[in-house]
Parts: sequence; structure tokens; C-alpha cells
Amino acid sequence: MLPTTSSFFTGALAALYAVAGLFFLRFWKRTRDALFMSFAMAFALLALNQILLALGGFEREEQSWIYLLRLLAFLLIIAAVVRKNLEGRRR
Repeated sequence: MLPTTSSFFTGALAALYAVAGLFFLRFWKRTRDALFMSFAMAFALLALNQILLALGGFEREEQSWIYLLRLLAFLLIIAAVVRKNLEGRRR
């Protein structure tokens, strides 16, 4: 893929992650549910990951430290879902 095409799609994906994070932040403001805040933070990390990929010029993202941002985002989502399910069982 051409570098400009790759940068375009990386930027578009970063913008979409940021929009998704803002939607979850809006839901959190309305409900104060920690699940929505966790999702907002996870999508913010994913957006940051894509921004750094676009600006950093990494050859192989899976072999750099930047991959840890994506891993942290997914671990945050998993922890939020597990926490929410455990809260539901206690009630």
C-alpha cells in the first residue's frame, strides 16, 4: 500500500476511535457508569495508538513499544466487562 494511502486510513481510523470514545464519554456523563468511562479511555488509547503510528513511521508496529497501548486498551475493556458482570451477580 502506498504511504499516503496508509497514512490516510490510519488517520481516519484514529478519528473514528476518538469519536467512539467521545460517545462513550457522553454516556458516562449521563449515567456515571464506570463501564462507559472504561470504554471511553480504551478508545482514547486506541486513537493515540493510531496517531503515534501515523506520525512515528514505525516499520512493524507489533515489534515496537507502541503495541502496548493497544494491549492496554483491550485489557481495559476486558476488565470493565468482567467487573460489570461481577457487579450484576452480586445484586
